[in-house]
Amino acid sequence: MSQTSEMDDDLRPEYDFTQLSVVARGQGRKQSTLTVQLDPDVATIFPDSGAVNEGLRLLMRLIQHSPSQPIVQSVTASKGV
Repeated sequence: MSQTSEMDDDLRPEYDFTQLSVVARGQGRKQSTLTVQLDPDVATIFPDSGAVNEGLRLLMRLIQHSPSQPIVQSVTASKGV
């Protein structure tokens, strides 16, 4: 008797594995999304994730093209971080 048929014989007929979801593990799995909560005043300017991403990408470009980076230091200092 092969190993496959022995495994099939041990399973009860009421076990239904067709409804189980497959969870990907390791490299290549879908990247999860990060959820953050915006303060109300920020949320009025950035109503959805697309607007937030666009604003952050603009800030990233400004920082990369700036010879010095006092913007980041002043924002961090004002938040008390």
